[in-house]
Amino acid sequence: MISPLRAWLLCFLLFFAAALCFLDRQVLSVLAPQIIAEFGMSNTSYSRVVTAFVLSYTVMLVFGGRLMDALGTRRGLTLAVGFWSLASAAHAFVAGPLTLGAARFFLGAGEGPAIPGAIKGAVEWMDPKRRGIAVGLATSGASLGSMIAPPLVVWTAAHLGWRGAFAATALLGAVWLIVWLLVFRGLPAAATTPAANRPTSSWRSLLARHEVRRLLAARFCFDPVYYFYMFWIPQYLAKERGMSLTAIGALIWIPFVALEIANLGAGQASDMCVARGWSRRRARMTLMLVAALLTPASFFVALAGTPEFAIALMAVLMFAHGIWITNFMTLIGDTVESSDVATTVGMTGFCGGIAGMLSNLVIGPVVDHYSFTPVFLVSAVVYPLAWLILSGKVVFRRV
Repeated sequence: MISPLRAWLLCFLLFFAAALCFLDRQVLSVLAPQIIAEFGMSNTSYSRVVTAFVLSYTVMLVFGGRLMDALGTRRGLTLAVGFWSLASAAHAFVAGPLTLGAARFFLGAGEGPAIPGAIKGAVEWMDPKRRGIAVGLATSGASLGSMIAPPLVVWTAAHLGWRGAFAATALLGAVWLIVWLLVFRGLPAAATTPAANRPTSSWRSLLARHEVRRLLAARFCFDPVYYFYMFWIPQYLAKERGMSLTAIGALIWIPFVALEIANLGAGQASDMCVARGWSRRRARMTLMLVAALLTPASFFVALAGTPEFAIALMAVLMFAHGIWITNFMTLIGDTVESSDVATTVGMTGFCGGIAGMLSNLVIGPVVDHYSFTPVFLVSAVVYPLAWLILSGKVVFRRV
């Protein structure tokens, strides 16, 4: 076992790994209006580039999660961050939609194992009584990366060009790798892999469990909303709200601040409920219900009278998502053995990625022929449906 101080230090590094993961993938969405214009791309063409990322990311969620359980978080994240940093640097050399799509594909392949690995490390290294806050810390790194991406990318692109923005984020990945390896220096590998002697369950045995199938079905429902907010909101603000890249960078970080606050607060609130005698499942599900009841605010984004009010409503959705995703990931840690956490997180992410990939292919043509309004309408109803699935109100039997 490792000391509590070392465990917290490692969890903070997981936090920054998740932040880098989401910062790197957000660079394209922030710069999308500029890159789309330079390469003469339609929204449908852009949707295919996004889908290239989602495809590889989705495949590597399930295989990368398995890899993390096999290698351990220590070695697994070293490989993942190194690979995706190289892929991020490759974006600086793209010459059009085809090479841009290829770079996105390799970025997704590297980033796929990251979140399963981060959740695995948080579950394994922290006391179960502090599991909620540890998972909340690890997942909140994603919201930090998404939050700082718009102003940081806009500023970097203004000084170094959009190609320089991709190169700069790759450099940050290299810095993280150096710190990560230094922290582990002198620490036995066995100290950070407590589940190494326990075999990982097969995918088939996990799928045989009805509670795991509910987790998969629920994520298939709600993940497309986050993919939409992550990849399409700058384009929505530019196309339908007439905002410049500078104006987008000045405001779009606000919803991700709400996400960051919710990620951290939801984990703490969940642990407090457990400390007061609630079962872990009751604590997670209650907070997720609160989140689900907030998500219909997303529909009113399309009806908002001003861009500022629209962004405020987006912040409500992202706050709700922060509560939801922290407790959803913690629920996975409560449901399966620690040796199966990364595999199960990867399986749920695979289902969510399939849904995100399909939805991205639909969003582009819908936006080109109609508007973003139908997309906001759908995003307002899927979290309540996902909660019903997790609660057992909607039954999915093994086929």
